[in-house]
Parts: sequence; structure tokens; C-alpha cells
Amino acid sequence: MINKAGRDIPDELLKDGLEVFQGQYYRDGYEYKKAAPKVKGYVQPRGSKVVDSLKDAILKCGLKDGMTVSFHHHFREGDYVASMVMEVIHELGFKDIYICASSLGAAQKSFVPMIEDGTITGISTSGVRAEIGRAISEGKLPRPAMIRTHGGRVRAIETGDIHIDIAFIGAPTSDELGNSRGTGGKSDCGVLSYAVVDARYADKVVVVTDMLVPTPNLPAGIQGIDVDYVVVVDQIGNPKKIASAVLRMTENPRELMIAEYATKCMVATPYFKDGFSFQTGAGGASLAVTRFLRPYMEKQGIQMGFACGGIVEPMVQLLKDGFIRKIVDTQDFDIASVESIGKTPGHVEISTSEYANPLNKGAFVNYLDFVILGALEVDVDYNVNVVQGSDGLIQGAPGGHVDTAAGAKCTIIATPLVRSRIPSIRDRVTSVTTPGESVDIVVTEYGVAVNPARADLIACLADSGVPLKTIEELRDEAYKLVGTPADIKFEDKIVALVEYRDGTIIDVIRKPADLG
Repeated sequence: MINKAGRDIPDELLKDGLEVFQGQYYRDGYEYKKAAPKVKGYVQPRGSKVVDSLKDAILKCGLKDGMTVSFHHHFREGDYVASMVMEVIHELGFKDIYICASSLGAAQKSFVPMIEDGTITGISTSGVRAEIGRAISEGKLPRPAMIRTHGGRVRAIETGDIHIDIAFIGAPTSDELGNSRGTGGKSDCGVLSYAVVDARYADKVVVVTDMLVPTPNLPAGIQGIDVDYVVVVDQIGNPKKIASAVLRMTENPRELMIAEYATKCMVATPYFKDGFSFQTGAGGASLAVTRFLRPYMEKQGIQMGFACGGIVEPMVQLLKDGFIRKIVDTQDFDIASVESIGKTPGHVEISTSEYANPLNKGAFVNYLDFVILGALEVDVDYNVNVVQGSDGLIQGAPGGHVDTAAGAKCTIIATPLVRSRIPSIRDRVTSVTTPGESVDIVVTEYGVAVNPARADLIACLADSGVPLKTIEELRDEAYKLVGTPADIKFEDKIVALVEYRDGTIIDVIRKPADLG
């Protein structure tokens, strides 16, 4: 069946209630009954939740073959908890385990042999990179991986589309009741936003910490009322690896030009006024927009109402200097933002449901004026791919890309026209992550294309000083520079489903025929 994004979804996949993508607001007003975990409460007072080891916690939770376990990724490439837990599960001989993660990457490379031997047979995640992305691309999982947005993951858990049997939550500090925070220990990660839905909806919850602190550990990101067991280990993560190579303040002239164009686009719209709301991605050009915004805000004497999403130092500095009223934080991308949360007035932690769940009653993404996002590929229909590389391998993350693009009044994609001699603007993206109807403006160093559906923005940008082009003109310029890209050849085997934030299927990813 051809969905609204123009992608062919095999009929055999549309079972068990799955539907194809039918538009970004197709499920507006959708009614559902929230799922509920099985809860075994404490009756005896003063019962201790602290157990001796992960093995003890796993056995006490009653793990069985075929169950689902979950992890969060606030430590990013510095995470130790997921691999630590799965190594114990592997040693205990459990099989057919389904992983429900907020993201997976190089820190979980130990999962690959567990996929190969049948310990892990299914994965749901909002991001896949490094060795585990290759393993999925090679078709090593018995069933296709499910790639969900951050908001879509929360929605799937809250609606019961996926049920977590045991959630394992790495926490920099915890008291003996399980009240946990992302700060105050030796392995701070800032916030624990991704794990809040896991704690509330999993049948069993295990907090893994390397710093047991006196009770009460408040205000708690994870509340002890949801926690069954607490395990103390030597180290839960390496905070120095929270930041990645893309999280940098660029001095690259090309990226600075893209950032300047994107900023001029924002300033030219009627949304750029006192109290505007904003999110930016973590790439060099996207981050630079934050720097370019400051003089315009100073000149007009305006403040940002709120900033959200993954937080970095430039955003924190704007808050400290009085240019932002509130930062609502779901992930910290660098040490400066980790150190700021809870200390800088106005820098507050929220859950991922509050941030991006498409089916709740007040997600912050639905009140964004602007979002600046990156892309691996954009096609002439404004569809965006941020998941699948130019070689066909799964090496990316929808994260909050899809959620913010659907919610913001003005969605700007900032991308170089060509990356490593590969055109970023092309006839057709390898796979669709974010549908073109959610994208308003595409900014490259060669020019700016506005979605024809946004005639209002085309009029706004006429005198903005940015070079306006059609998306086809940008594509033609990219092809002129590096040639028309050859189509990647794929086998019939489907290795992953790309789920739109509302639970419908926007695309499928097949196994590349030549993995090299």
C-alpha cells in the first residue's frame, strides 16, 4: 500500500492493528485508554529495596524468555548500564529478549553477539548507530527493528503498543527508596527524562546507581513509588562521553553561512517576537543559529519564552544572560548543560511525554514557534531522511526530529548542499523519517527553498536577504557539483520499520544488497 509520504508499505506488515502513515495530524483527537503496569506494593514498613547485585535484581523481578527490558541513553556514548545488565542476562541464559531503548549506539556494541546467539531477538529504539546499526541492517534480528521518535516511544508505551516487563534505569544518585536524580553523584548526566515513562509503565523497575545518597533524594526525576529494586555498582557511565563529535561550536565558513541564512529566515517571519519558543538540533550549523540569534534579540529587545529539547552550553548561556525565560530540558548534550540543570534559575527538567508525546494534552513541541533541524537527505517533496546513510546502513536517529517538525510553526532544515561528495538534496530520499508536509524551509549554503505550501513564508522571505531557490534548483546544483547519485540496491528482506510519531508506518528499511 502506498502511504501519504509516497512509500510502498507491504500489505503483510499491516496486521495486528498497524496502519500506514496518512498525514501528520491523522490521529488528531484519537482516543485511547492508558496502559497500566502490574504493581506489587509494599505492605511491610521499612522494607529495603537495595539488593546485592544485578543478578539478584533480575531474578527477583522474575525475568523470563521472551520478555521486554528497557534502557535510557542519557549517558549517550558513555553509558555502561545497558551492556552491564545485558551481560548478566546473557550469563543467566535467557533468550528471546526484546529491547525497548530510547537510543542505541557504540556504547551497546556488546549487544551484537547477543543478537547473533538469540539472546536479543527484537529492538525498539529512537536511534541506532555504530555496530548495532550494522547488525540490524544486515538482517541479524529475527524480526524487523522498530524505529520510533522520542514522542512516539512514549506514546507506544503509554498506549500499550509495547509493554515493558523490566525497566533498568541508570541514575547518578538514588536513595534506598529509589528516588533518583540525574545530578549529585560522580556520573552526572543532568536529567532522567527518557526513563520517566519506563518507570511509570514497566511491571518492574530497577534503579542502577553508583551513588547511594541519604533519603530523601529530592526533587526526584524518577520517583521511589515506581521503583522495585536499587542496585549499587562501581560506575554507571562516563559523563565525558555525553558530548559527541557533532556537538561543537563551528568555525566552518559553510556552516556559518547556513546558520546565518537560517537566522535571517527566522527573523523575517511574524513568529520572531517577544516570547517566541525555539529548539535547535545539535549539528554545527544548527548550534550556530543560537549564536546568530542573540544580536537580533538584543536589537529588538525581546526574550525567548522557552527553549526545549536537547540542551547545550550556548542555550544555557542565553538563559543566564536573560535572553530566555525557561529551558525545559529532556536531555543534556554537554557538561555545561549537565552542570546547569537545577542550579540555573529557569532551567528545569521535564519528562519526554511532556516534551513530545503526540497523544497527550500539552506536549511542548506543539507550542514551538521555530525548530532548526539537520538532515542526511532531503528530496524534492521536502521529505527528510535522518536514519539511513548513503550506503543504506541504519546509522541515525529520528529522536525528536519528527515530533518537533510536526509541532513547530516554522520548521527549518539546515544542511549542506553536498556532504562528502554526496548530494543532500535529491530526487528521492533513501527512506522517509520526517514527511515533507512537516517541513517549511530548507537552508543550504547555495540557497534557501521554501515549501510551496507555505506561500506566507515565501512572501515573508522575499526581502529577507537570503537567496531564494526552488528545491529543484538546489537539487540540480547538487547534481551539477557531484553527479546524480546511483540508487542503492536492496534485497527484499525488511530489517526495520520506521514508525511515524502517531503509530502509523511511514517507511520500511530493507537489507542493502552490498554491505561491503
